[in-house]
Amino acid sequence: MLDPSILALLVLLAACLTLAAVAFVLWRGRNSGEPHAVVIAELARVQTDTAARLEALMGHFTNTQSQLQRSVNERLDSVTHRLGESIQHTTLKTTENLQKLNERLAVIDSAQKNITQLASQVTSLQSILANKQSRGAFGQGRMEIIIRDGLPKDCYAFQYTLSNKLRPDCVIFLPDERPLVIDSKFPLEAVTAYRDAKTDDERKFAGARVRQDVVKHINDIAEKYLLPGETQELAFMFVPSESVYAELHEDFDDLVQKAFRAKVAIVSPSLLMLAIQLVRQNQRDARMRVAADHIRDEVGRLMKDVGLLGDRIRKLQAHFNQSNEDIRQSIISIEKIESRGERIADVEFDGAAAEDAQALSAPVRKLQAGE
Repeated sequence: MLDPSILALLVLLAACLTLAAVAFVLWRGRNSGEPHAVVIAELARVQTDTAARLEALMGHFTNTQSQLQRSVNERLDSVTHRLGESIQHTTLKTTENLQKLNERLAVIDSAQKNITQLASQVTSLQSILANKQSRGAFGQGRMEIIIRDGLPKDCYAFQYTLSNKLRPDCVIFLPDERPLVIDSKFPLEAVTAYRDAKTDDERKFAGARVRQDVVKHINDIAEKYLLPGETQELAFMFVPSESVYAELHEDFDDLVQKAFRAKVAIVSPSLLMLAIQLVRQNQRDARMRVAADHIRDEVGRLMKDVGLLGDRIRKLQAHFNQSNEDIRQSIISIEKIESRGERIADVEFDGAAAEDAQALSAPVRKLQAGE
């Protein structure tokens, strides 16, 4: 079916052509003087030709419009199909992206909860470390965990009483029976003030405070826990923070040297674990030496028993040899007796005497045959 605008255009074009043909025929008839019948016939022919051309033109336009409509429909179907596939693919991608986004949001939510918990734990840790007693308990607890994880139960003791009635945080029993003293100290307030100092005067004042606190700890350990003949000549001052230990070694090397001269070693958690491993290896070597001495003693006793067994076997062999000699001498005597018995048997006796002689010689033959 033709579009109304195209149909109107075709009708207008046909009307224009018809009018032009009519005008041309009338003009020619007027100028040539032809009769009206001829002119009317010519007009009819022109009208018929115009109608035929108009019909052919309409058929051509109809075919063209049909092809165009079919092409447009095919392209619309193709575009619709591709658009549907694209929408479906986009929907799947969007669904996958939304699912991944939900998973990531869940991970972020979980991480946020962990961060919130960690923040609360850090806040509680700060509140714990703000108190001196709580800070001391924290340091001692960390030291106890390291020692319990590294040594057997019979190799250490917490709050061990020395001969001067003082109790260090921990002692480790070494093979020479003199314990190694470990005392936990945590100069956190002074070190924190030293870190937070913004001016040179504040830093200088905080540094003096650090030196005062650490020197006091060193002197307390050296005076209270280094007992000649009872404890080791070296004691450990445990600092339960790697950062505080690094701060002391980096900015207060004079304190480290002073502690070394006072025979007090400042150790961090990692160094304490290393020292515990060395102590454990030393104790293992000592146990191996004790076991080796015990094995040597047992081997000596075993060799002594083997020697006694050899002596007894040799005596038994001598007894066997003597028994063999006695048996050999007995066999010789038996052979002599048999020889004499045979000679006696050759002598004529009465029946009873012969039977007695055979009865007497029978056991001798059995003994000779090994029965």
